[in-house]
Amino acid sequence: MKKESVKILGIESSCDETAVSIVEVNESDKGKILSNIVFSQVDEHSPFGGVVPEIASRSHVESLSPLIDQALEEACLSIEDIQGVAAASGPGLIGGLIVGLTTAKGIALGLNIPLIGVNHLEGHALTPILTNDISPPYILLLVSGGHTQLIMVKNIGHYLQIGTTIDDAAGEAFDKAAKFLDIGYPGGPALENLAKKGNNKKFNFPRPLKNSIECNFSFSGLKTSLIREAKKIEPINDETLADLAASYQEAIIDCIKIKSEKAIKKMLNESENSEIQYFVASGGVASNKAIRNSLTILTNKYKMKFIAPPIKFCTDNAAMIAWVGGLRLLRGQNDKLNIPARARWPIEEMQIREIVNE
Repeated sequence: MKKESVKILGIESSCDETAVSIVEVNESDKGKILSNIVFSQVDEHSPFGGVVPEIASRSHVESLSPLIDQALEEACLSIEDIQGVAAASGPGLIGGLIVGLTTAKGIALGLNIPLIGVNHLEGHALTPILTNDISPPYILLLVSGGHTQLIMVKNIGHYLQIGTTIDDAAGEAFDKAAKFLDIGYPGGPALENLAKKGNNKKFNFPRPLKNSIECNFSFSGLKTSLIREAKKIEPINDETLADLAASYQEAIIDCIKIKSEKAIKKMLNESENSEIQYFVASGGVASNKAIRNSLTILTNKYKMKFIAPPIKFCTDNAAMIAWVGGLRLLRGQNDKLNIPARARWPIEEMQIREIVNE
């Protein structure tokens, strides 16, 4: 008998946030977030200036069970009310993924309920449908610490990659620059805040692949350029530090804007995409307000609406995992208990991955 709605417990442990959420998903592809708990490991990784995989995995082990109890309590549910369990299965840090996925397998086995292994990128890709009440098709900029991609979201489970980074992700460019400049952790927000105090025209950093007709990104050369420029002017005073941050952020924003515009033109020129109304940004770096403002101006130029989820749903969270799990379960899709965790898992594989129909 087909279910009209399902309550899904979602687990996210792909990097340095341990998150648990319960989302009720109905057959009209609408969702209601019943609880959403995130435990950040910032304090544990801050002394190292970046994520330490072993520390992340240990923290997931310690915090996951209490977070599940907290999520159930916030949703006013018992574990027996859960009709499916979803866990991020990749891509991400393999140790953390194994912790979350193994926990989900235990719950699925113990309660005899379906297990859904969710692609972390698909979670980000479909979040705007949950939080902003939009429908595909739309162009997606998925921009985070580990990924920078332009994707045509044709429908749920149907994705076309338009462009991707050929080296570093935008979030990685932010984080490594912040670590080099020693301005704090997490690096992205620290650099964004410092950039507000600086002159974004002071330093002329390159815009890699600016003249390429492709929609691919490159950020490693930009990061190297910052390091070389900073070494020329050591020691750096506070004003110059802010100018470096502002100019560097502006270069990243320009790279994103240039390639996003190429993707918009490419997709709108194809007749089958003539009904595209939205350009969506999702992922942790989509929290950056300067990037949001730049993309709003760009999309207005093409009479498209710029959409970005609330900031708490741009960064890693389990609501997006539960949401995708529910969407797939209502389509008759779930996984075997031997589904592996995957450090790499391109979103384009989602329409062809092997599933179990029950």
